[in-house]
Amino acid sequence: QVQLMESGGDLVQPGGSLRLSCAASGNIDSIYIMAWYRSAPGKSREVIATITINGYTGYTDSVKGRFTISSDSAKNRWWLQMSNLRPEDTAVYSCGATLRGDSGYVEYWGQGTQVTVSS
Repeated sequence: QVQLMESGGDLVQPGGSLRLSCAASGNIDSIYIMAWYRSAPGKSREVIATITINGYTGYTDSVKGRFTISSDSAKNRWWLQMSNLRPEDTAVYSCGATLRGDSGYVEYWGQGTQVTVSS
C-alpha cells in the first residue's frame, strides 16, 4: 500500500507555468511506474505523463513539449512541471503510482489538486 498526496495546484493565467508535487509514503519500494493524471470537468480521468523506475517518460499528445515529469531516485516524490498553460488544461490533477504486487500490478491515486487556467 502507498499513500499519495499532491500539492501545487493554483489559479494561473493562460501562458503561465505551474509545478505540481507528489509525495508518496508506505510501500514505495514496490513502485514501478509514477504518473500524473487529470480529470477535466465532465470528463473521465486520463493519464497525461508517466515515468518508470528506470527514468523512461511518456506523455499524452496534448501536453507534449509543455509538461515534464520527473522523479527522485528514492521514488518518494515526483513532479509535473507545466508551462504554456491553456484554459483547456483546467482540471483536477492527481498523481498515481503503479506497484508490483504479489498477484500483479496495483494502482493508487491521490485525491487531486485543482489547476485552473483562466485570465
